[in-house]
Amino acid sequence: MPQCNHIAETEPAVTGAPDAAARAEMRAKRVEDALAAGLSHTVSLTLGYEGSGFAGYARQAETHIKTVQGELESVLSMLYKRDVPIVCAGRTDAGVHARGQVVSFDVSEDEFQSRSFRGLQRSLNALVDEAISISSIDERPLGFSARFDALWREYHYHICTNTARPVLIAPIAWHLGGATLDVDAMNEACSHLIGEHDFKSFCMAASAVGKPTHRDVMELSVYPEVIAGTEVVTIRVVGNAFLHSMVRTMVGTLVEVGRGSKSPAWVGDVLAACDRRAAGQNAPAAGLVFWKVEYPEDMQPLRG
Repeated sequence: MPQCNHIAETEPAVTGAPDAAARAEMRAKRVEDALAAGLSHTVSLTLGYEGSGFAGYARQAETHIKTVQGELESVLSMLYKRDVPIVCAGRTDAGVHARGQVVSFDVSEDEFQSRSFRGLQRSLNALVDEAISISSIDERPLGFSARFDALWREYHYHICTNTARPVLIAPIAWHLGGATLDVDAMNEACSHLIGEHDFKSFCMAASAVGKPTHRDVMELSVYPEVIAGTEVVTIRVVGNAFLHSMVRTMVGTLVEVGRGSKSPAWVGDVLAACDRRAAGQNAPAAGLVFWKVEYPEDMQPLRG
């Protein structure tokens, strides 16, 4: 059986919050670099997107491939008449959606004064792809990073077990037509995944090569809810960070338990195996939504 990756003695253990001293040091370097480039303000966008038409969040080398980052950077560069690189809270795969994605970028004093946030929001929403919507714009402390300052990220996965197709929410749900899921058994299985573990079994094997695979899952639960009149089973997961396809593999594994083909204890065996082949299927991208992200008190918006 493959051995789990152990946290190196020189590497701090993965916890729910970044080490405050390390975070402050990284931010000081970002501030220094921004000021050296003549940039004196950090701006964040909170946005949602319906991901089925995008090849994921991250910009691709091939400019004809539509991505969320590519769309946003293109419009920002048009508005500010220069390249405007952005950083996101969490990159999503092709077909994955977002409700509360956050991105950040730096601007100069002149650029900051040239547009009100309300005007910038109107311009962005008018020019960006219709599947993207910017819900708020805020100033953050200079050096804020949507990625590196995040304390935790939250994802929701929606599963519809109705025989009828969930036409109103089809883009954001995995339709398991006519299936029955044992929510209690799935919640029992969740207990094996909560906490800091090596999640190598729950990520794409190629992406785990030579990289740390420990993550901290703070909350994981399964519950029924109704969305737009359609009954669904929602899997909610909160963690400090996630590996490539980690949430979707966790979902596919929990569904095996919910359908009765595996016991809740099996999930503990999957985790211990540190082998992607031990886990369940990679659930379809359509059901996954990047729900929200949280930041420390000192990185909250200054004004909006």
